[in-house]
Amino acid sequence: MSPRLAAARAVTAVMAGKASLGSSLPRQLQDVAPRDHALVQELAFGTARWYTRLDALTRDLLNKPMKAADLDLQALLLVGLYQLLYLRIPAHAAIAATVEVASEMNKSWAKGMLNAVLRRVQREGDALLAVVDQSPSQRVSHPGWLFKRLQRAWPEQLDVITQANNLHPPMTLRVNQRQLSRADYLLQLQAAGIAARACKYSAVGIQLEQACDVQQLPGFADGLVSVQDEAAQLASPLLELQTGQRVLDACCAPGGKTCQILEQQPALHEVVALDLEPARLKRVAENLERLHLTATLKAADARALADWWDGAPFQRILLDAPCSATGVIRRHPDIKLTRTAADIRALARLQGEMLDQLWQTLAVGGILVYATCSVLPEENTQVIEAFLARQPGARALDFAADYGVAQPCGRQLLPQANGHDGFYLAKLVKLSASPGLLKDAAQ
Repeated sequence: MSPRLAAARAVTAVMAGKASLGSSLPRQLQDVAPRDHALVQELAFGTARWYTRLDALTRDLLNKPMKAADLDLQALLLVGLYQLLYLRIPAHAAIAATVEVASEMNKSWAKGMLNAVLRRVQREGDALLAVVDQSPSQRVSHPGWLFKRLQRAWPEQLDVITQANNLHPPMTLRVNQRQLSRADYLLQLQAAGIAARACKYSAVGIQLEQACDVQQLPGFADGLVSVQDEAAQLASPLLELQTGQRVLDACCAPGGKTCQILEQQPALHEVVALDLEPARLKRVAENLERLHLTATLKAADARALADWWDGAPFQRILLDAPCSATGVIRRHPDIKLTRTAADIRALARLQGEMLDQLWQTLAVGGILVYATCSVLPEENTQVIEAFLARQPGARALDFAADYGVAQPCGRQLLPQANGHDGFYLAKLVKLSASPGLLKDAAQ
């Protein structure tokens, strides 16, 4: 399969609401020559990243919208526009290769249309984009609903957020402190010719100057290091882990935070790693095995305590709650296509329900860290504020930190162009059992 057809098919699945790039792209890559894998990924992710802007451009260029049956052609046109406007592929080569894909699709009749549209953009691209960019949300390629929410929540940081969302994300590592220090691993990277620097906020984080295959990393197979964004590495230290504690990592997949908890405190009594989907726990198990760590894996809905909780209290809980993932758009740009405004309210309700249920399993005096990879207050500080209003035995703890923006509850990290992702963290302590609940962990 040609790389442009593979990219168009992956994007088509996302546009149709049938899959994410994370699930659609691997299927397409199976039929593409290995030498073209990087190009396919760049085309698919780049098209999703700039979808809002490119889609607005196509609406201005086409006399009438494409039929539903030609969604694949629409995706192919977007892939072609992305090449012309954002990649260094010579225009004539990008146009010719894109037009030829119509034959692969058995839609040769569309070749003339594709050629005409792409050549017009080649000639008049700047002028055409000037019209599109009169809309601020289209200029930065964010769907209107999301742009408005970001503008309302972060008016002073809006440009920083939207610009960071449109960049390629850095590759960040977490050093396994049970095996070696960050300083020692930086020396190993230097010896291997891999340029890197220590992260600013995480004591065990390293950011690579350029992304690479994990197999090129010294000692990766032996568990010396894992791939994890710096912001995500900041959750585990807030737990204040101590010897002999029982710890719950809720919504644990793919297991990065589970492993960091075990790396941080080797003498815990038990770590229970809970996730809704059994298939996702396989990835957790693989990461634990590579790092030579052990946890108790359970597949269940965190809210259904009777399905998984044995009644023994946890002294520490990490709830990395399901969220809009608006803080990691640069890693998953198809979020711009798949997420909707209606999702936010539903997610906030789910987050509140999970907090209410998991709170019952926390021992009095215990700490719960709430985390999301969202930058929307509706999923973050507002969820915590509402929870505290419902739970008189809960209190938010301030934590000294030189990262993020202080919120009424917790701290919000915003995506940085050459740094961490967007992430939210709040730290709660249980002062007393909550009356009226089915069962409290302290009893």
